[in-house]
Amino acid sequence: MAKRVAIIDIGSNSIRMAVYERTSRYAFHLLYEEKSKVRLSENAYKFEGNLQTLPMQRTFDALHNFIQITQSFKTKKLLCVATSALRDAPNKKDFLKRVKENLGINIKIISGEKEAYLGALACATLLPQQTDALSIDIGGGSTEFSSIDNGSVTNTLSLDLGTIRLKELYFDSDDIDGAIKHIDKELQKLPSSTYSTLIGIGGTFRALSSAIMKQESYQLNKLHAYTYSCDTLAAFTDKILTSTSDNALKALYIKANRYDVIKPGTLILQRLLKKIVFKKIVTSGVGVREGVFLADLLRNASHKFPHNYNCSVKYLLDAHIGDTRLSSQLSLLNKKLFDLTAESLELDKKYRYELALAAKLYLIGSSTHFYSQNKHAYNLIQNALEYGFTHKSNTLIATLCKYAGNKLPASSHLQKYSTLLPDEKTTQSLSYLLSLSISLLSHRPRNIDFTLSFDTNKLSVSSKKTLYLAQDAIQKLEPLEQKIKISFNS
Repeated sequence: MAKRVAIIDIGSNSIRMAVYERTSRYAFHLLYEEKSKVRLSENAYKFEGNLQTLPMQRTFDALHNFIQITQSFKTKKLLCVATSALRDAPNKKDFLKRVKENLGINIKIISGEKEAYLGALACATLLPQQTDALSIDIGGGSTEFSSIDNGSVTNTLSLDLGTIRLKELYFDSDDIDGAIKHIDKELQKLPSSTYSTLIGIGGTFRALSSAIMKQESYQLNKLHAYTYSCDTLAAFTDKILTSTSDNALKALYIKANRYDVIKPGTLILQRLLKKIVFKKIVTSGVGVREGVFLADLLRNASHKFPHNYNCSVKYLLDAHIGDTRLSSQLSLLNKKLFDLTAESLELDKKYRYELALAAKLYLIGSSTHFYSQNKHAYNLIQNALEYGFTHKSNTLIATLCKYAGNKLPASSHLQKYSTLLPDEKTTQSLSYLLSLSISLLSHRPRNIDFTLSFDTNKLSVSSKKTLYLAQDAIQKLEPLEQKIKISFNS
């Protein structure tokens, strides 16, 4: 597969482009992203789905500029897909021909079921693993649903529900009852299954989640994998639908470019929540574009990453650590320290993975600046350790790296992220173990040249060599309240 790949997704409301760069076989990162609200389907539903001249021109012009951008990045592959607006348009051939002849782009119109699958594939692959989940992707012309369970996507379905479609057919004439009847009739086509989780894809869902995040003063500025209760979403949809002015929507943190379509999309969600009772809501920052990219990247692997593989972790290692020997040693040593001390420190086994991963990623900050490597590691992890991680897991890993080899986490930091971090004792114990491992490897051996044993709060370090730097570094560590005595035997 090409190192740099551009994906263009032509929707009913917006046209989006993303440029991805691979750093190794399956590892990648987003290099560039662009979006234009061309409203391709504007006024189409009033004319039996036929695309109108001005929206087609806007879309053509945006595509022209997108091609220029891909050329600036020297992309080797371009994949362009189109969804509901072109799928439904009787006059689509004229537009496809014009784009092909003038821009050299082959637009692939995908079916509604394929669109549902690609969006769900991105969620199943790039979100923390979900069971008994239903994905919903509210677009301008259609809404897609899929079942997701432990990385598998089934029951794909596309319905004639969309923000622009409902706006033009019902909301513009203030026929809200007609919109409700249309939505409820389409939702009857959903399989009669129960789901514990609703995964939201697309602009409408992200707009609502972003607004809820601001209302609740959420600690992180990260939408992908943002999770909250179904009751919270249900209550917020009521507020949106009962708003009587743009100022009221603004007060609910809805952006101005969403004022005219937020209510149709919200009504779809509200009617779904009345039909199916979910326990939690998960926001997806990925969708069809990522699905197209992943389907191409993983085409020879049944659209799945290898077992226990995470593309974000591998990208960070590829981009920021040339020699992974020490990071692997740190990870291995932290697993050993955790196994030895977990019972004494009253640590839940579920934190072993986060500790080992923090150890593996601790060194990434030094690629930016050695003397501030903790700060840079913290920022990189907060922002780039994204795919496959919950916000709690991400915050813990970032926190451990921020204080690694230094003092224990500050009370102000623990208080700020109290809803995302474990209790103070657990966080400080994990932080101490990571710092301890860094001290023990101060001499950067080719292979770990000591053994560890633990008994009654005493850690014994045995080595045939004199670990002078390790002993000196350990003396400088801020001790835990529940002190661990460390002895060296050579």
